[in-house]
Amino acid sequence: MLSEAFIKALHRSMFGEVWSWAGSYRRRATNIGVAPHQISVALREHLDTAQYWMDSRPFQPDEIAVMVHHRLVQIHPFPNGNGRHTRLMADLVAEQLGRPVFTWGRSSLLAAGPVRSTYIKALRAADNHDIAALLAFARS
Repeated sequence: MLSEAFIKALHRSMFGEVWSWAGSYRRRATNIGVAPHQISVALREHLDTAQYWMDSRPFQPDEIAVMVHHRLVQIHPFPNGNGRHTRLMADLVAEQLGRPVFTWGRSSLLAAGPVRSTYIKALRAADNHDIAALLAFARS
């Protein structure tokens, strides 16, 4: 599950009927994410770290899943669908670690509004190494 092939296949599975490029990394710089030429390396490094966390459990299962989600958001590998994809990845990690899937605010995060705003604020706090709000949001 924590492989580049799985990440791409999951994205393609989720969005292949919507976008012909689903499962392919973005080729343009965006206001979020690593530079396009760094996506593969950043992703491999993160997935290796995540595998270590899952194997050695230095953090609680929910923390591991949320940190996997957060770093995938930071890498932002695809042109679109990153949020939905990374939340599903966190759910899969949580399940793998024996936890239920997250509720992610119990609302759609696609449209602007208070739930999405809370989610974005939690991601920004996690950018500053404080995952408490993101953990709370994921289970809200």
